[in-house]
Amino acid sequence: MKRSILVVALAALILLVPQSANGIAYGEPDNGEHPNVGSFVTEYDPPDGEPYLIQLCTGTLIDENVVLSASHCFSGLPSVFGRTWFTLDEVIDADQDGAVDAGVNLMTGTPVIHPLFPSTHNYAYDIAVFLLDEPVTGVEPAPVTGPGLFDGAGVQSATFTAVGYGTVRQSNRKSSQAFTVGWRREKVDQTLLSVTPRFVTFSMNLATGNGGTCYGDSGGPHFLGEVVVSTTITGDIPCKASDKTYRLDTPWAQEFLAPYLP
Repeated sequence: MKRSILVVALAALILLVPQSANGIAYGEPDNGEHPNVGSFVTEYDPPDGEPYLIQLCTGTLIDENVVLSASHCFSGLPSVFGRTWFTLDEVIDADQDGAVDAGVNLMTGTPVIHPLFPSTHNYAYDIAVFLLDEPVTGVEPAPVTGPGLFDGAGVQSATFTAVGYGTVRQSNRKSSQAFTVGWRREKVDQTLLSVTPRFVTFSMNLATGNGGTCYGDSGGPHFLGEVVVSTTITGDIPCKASDKTYRLDTPWAQEFLAPYLP
């Protein structure tokens, strides 16, 4: 259990500003509904022990060898973190001890962050892809929205779905005491709260049937139907109120993604 607590603390360390290691709050098991969503795993090298693997961020397969995520998942990480892998396994820590299971299928690749990240504009270019060394077979990549989706009126009353592997909040009571370690792919429904030129914020109000992301879900998808429309960037520290995501329908997101889409 000490290792689980340590991992949650590390997640908070790298997500206090951006939500880099973010997890699902008030969610439920994905049960294979989103097989194209996976987890990034990194090696943690503690100063007083042997290295082991921990959950880092979430990503979505958008082509057979391209995973969509966030730039802050790969840039400026603490020096105790080493190499990063990607996995599409639904369960990555079956015993929930905070260490990724030995049998998890890990895929190698190279991250490509937005060339303007970081910038003086908060999270303005927080988008990245992870180029897998080998293509994924047997899994249908998720389509990405086209331009201008959130500029229309039709999405205001829609139901969206967030998916991720991060820190889990199962109760609205207390703050981080209600966190448990992320260990599997989970999903949660949410409704739109506000839209700005770069970001979409979703409600996490449990009283109105909403949930959202938490530490370890960063870079993970928010779906409208089967289409990825935004990615998790940040939110409130206790993962109880709002979920700020990066719009994929903007000109700068569309331009960055264009070379990597099928």
